Amino acid sequence: MAKVTVYSTPSCVYCKMAKEFFTKNNVAYEEFNVGSDLKAREEMVAKSHQLGVPVIDIDGKIIVGFDQKNIEGILGIAA
Repeated sequence: MAKVTVYSTPSCVYCKMAKEFFTKNNVAYEEFNVGSDLKAREEMVAKSHQLGVPVIDIDGKIIVGFDQKNIEGILGIAA
């Protein structure tokens, strides 16, 4: 099982879409609210070099935004 980390904020629509996608496809993920967690925000910026959310880390592969096709490809989920 892939290790999935989602860096998000509560008001981000695309963050919500990403988390719903993972839940629907039974993909376990760890979530960090970068709006209130400074350490997680610094970690996210170090990985992605930007402040936009969501930032999704799948086994070290960084995806900025909710790119469903790319996520499906990395996780081997059929569309």
